[in-house]
Amino acid sequence: MKQCCSVMTEIPPIAESGQAPDKQKKSYVKRVTVLLGFAALFAAVFSTGIQNQLSLESLRTNREALLDFVSVNYVGAVAAFMAIYILAVTFSIPGAVWLSISGGFIFSAGPATAYIVIAATLGATLVFLLARYVLGDVLRSKAGGAIDRMRSGFQEDAFSYMLVLRLVPLFPFFIVNLVPAFLNVPIRIYVVGTALGIIPGAFVFALVGSGLGAVFDAGGDVDPGAVLFRPEVIGSLLGLAALALIPVAYKRLKANSS
Repeated sequence: MKQCCSVMTEIPPIAESGQAPDKQKKSYVKRVTVLLGFAALFAAVFSTGIQNQLSLESLRTNREALLDFVSVNYVGAVAAFMAIYILAVTFSIPGAVWLSISGGFIFSAGPATAYIVIAATLGATLVFLLARYVLGDVLRSKAGGAIDRMRSGFQEDAFSYMLVLRLVPLFPFFIVNLVPAFLNVPIRIYVVGTALGIIPGAFVFALVGSGLGAVFDAGGDVDPGAVLFRPEVIGSLLGLAALALIPVAYKRLKANSS
C-alpha cells in the first residue's frame, strides 16, 4: 500500500502550455482515474494475502483440494490460475515463480506452459501500456539507469534484444516490462518477443512442477533458483539467447564490411 500511495503523490501537475486547458484537464483526470483504479486493485489483491500463499508449503498443504477442484472444474481452474498470474506479473508480487511451478503440478507441463506464457504476456503488456500511456512519468523513475543501459540494444535490433532479455535474466522481469515502453519499442515486437522469450523458462518451471507429486511423497523440497541455474538449464537459455543475437551480429558485420 505504501508503494501505491507514494506513486499517487508523484503525479505531475497539469502543464500550463502545450495542449488546450480543457484537453489537458481531461487527460489529467483520466490519468488520475486510472491510477486510483490501479491502486484500488493493488490494495484488493494484497488484502487477500495471496502474496503469502505463493510457496511450496502452501502447495503441499492444499495439494488434494487443488487437484479435486481441477478434476471437477478444469475451465474454472485455468481461468483462476491465469487471472492470478496476470495480477502477479502486473503488481510484481514476490513468489510468482511458485505460480509457474504450481501450474505444472496442477495441469502438467505442456498445458501449464501455454497458460503461463499467455498470462505472463498479458500481464507484461498491461504494465507496458500503463508505462507508455498512463503512468510514464511515475514509472520512469522505477526503471532508473536501466533505460540507458538498454537503449543501444533496442536501437540495434529491438526484436532480437527483446528475446535476449526474456530468455536470460539480465534485468528483473518488471524492469524489462517498463523500459521498452520508454524507448518507443513497437507493441507488436514487445508482445511477440515477450511471448517467445519466456517459453523456455516457463517450460522448465512447469516441468519441475509436474514432478512435485513424487517430491511431496518423498518429503523433499524444491529450490526454484537452483533449478533455473542448473548448468543444463542455463546453458540451454544462453544458447537460445546467442541464436537471438545472430541478426544483430550479422548487421554489425555487414556494416563493418561495407
